[in-house]
Amino acid sequence: MSTENLKKTPLNEVHRALHGKMVDFGGWDMPVQYAAGVIAEHLATREKAGLFDVSHMGEIWVEGPDAIAFVNRLTTNDVTKLVDGQAHYSALTNLEGGVVDDLLVHRFGPEKLLLVVNASTTDKDWAWITSQKRDEDVALTNASADYCQIAIQGPKALEIAQKFTDVDLSAIKYYHFTAGMFDGTDSIIARTGYTGEDGFEVYAAKSEAVRLWNDLMEAGAEYGMLPCGLAARNTLRLEAAMSLYGHELSDTISPLEANLGWICKLNKGDFNGREPMAKLKEEGLKRRLVGFEMVDKGIARDEMDVYAGDEKIGVVTSGSPAPYLKKNIGLAFVKTEFAKTGQEITIDVRGRRLAAQVVPTPFYKREK
Repeated sequence: MSTENLKKTPLNEVHRALHGKMVDFGGWDMPVQYAAGVIAEHLATREKAGLFDVSHMGEIWVEGPDAIAFVNRLTTNDVTKLVDGQAHYSALTNLEGGVVDDLLVHRFGPEKLLLVVNASTTDKDWAWITSQKRDEDVALTNASADYCQIAIQGPKALEIAQKFTDVDLSAIKYYHFTAGMFDGTDSIIARTGYTGEDGFEVYAAKSEAVRLWNDLMEAGAEYGMLPCGLAARNTLRLEAAMSLYGHELSDTISPLEANLGWICKLNKGDFNGREPMAKLKEEGLKRRLVGFEMVDKGIARDEMDVYAGDEKIGVVTSGSPAPYLKKNIGLAFVKTEFAKTGQEITIDVRGRRLAAQVVPTPFYKREK
């Protein structure tokens, strides 16, 4: 496969040297797994630590006197509630109440916010955000090409990361961040992640990526830390029942349907998609995202049909074996009346109806 037309992170050669199996992910040449394999990478992150190249993610700065008001109008969560050094999860919504993307909003100050968006939607998000600017006094900067982002996740992440900074990482609360020196370079150190584990996402200049990665790999070796590819990132987020854009979220899916009512602050004032969302909430959801476990032996995959008896009631959005839980699990949108825990369903897996059951999510939750 030719990769000349694919975007590459600054760690592309490193992944190849580590025998990363490279794939086209939303136009990026990314490692789906390394030599140890998906299960080993997944378990290392749950039990020890995993290292992830997430430099393909997008970074957008919003600066100026109206930064908070502007982002508050474009997203569902309440940006006015953030304090300096705090981040929150949110959704960038269209005028119909669908999701343009899900994102993290970081507050550096009253006039400075950093939005971190998905890799495959960065260009779309940038076009949408710039198109939404009215007369607000804000400067928008797409800095996606300037940064590397490396995530270290798992129970040993704190101990490993602490070797590289004088910042007391244990004092950074979950979904908080600080600017400081990390491995001798100016960085943003955020206690965030997409695995269901504790850990940090470190942002630094792109030119520092290879050195940072290699230093972290060396320091993590004695702890059993492994480099992790996209496949383990996906199985980890699925066990934690975290949404993946293009699967559980899209331009035509409301965050309310995807169990993200907790980030939809309908009482904060007007924002894009607020009226359709309020109407949907008032009229009642016709479909809802649920977790399921396979009862019969088999793996459900996205876009497979879900049935209750002979009635088609929905569709699978994500499905996979769960390496830590040792079960086959998935997420699906189903008609609301079939969304109750314990509901027996079947899934059409390549022409065979396999039994499954609706279960509570998240499937996995770490012990604090």
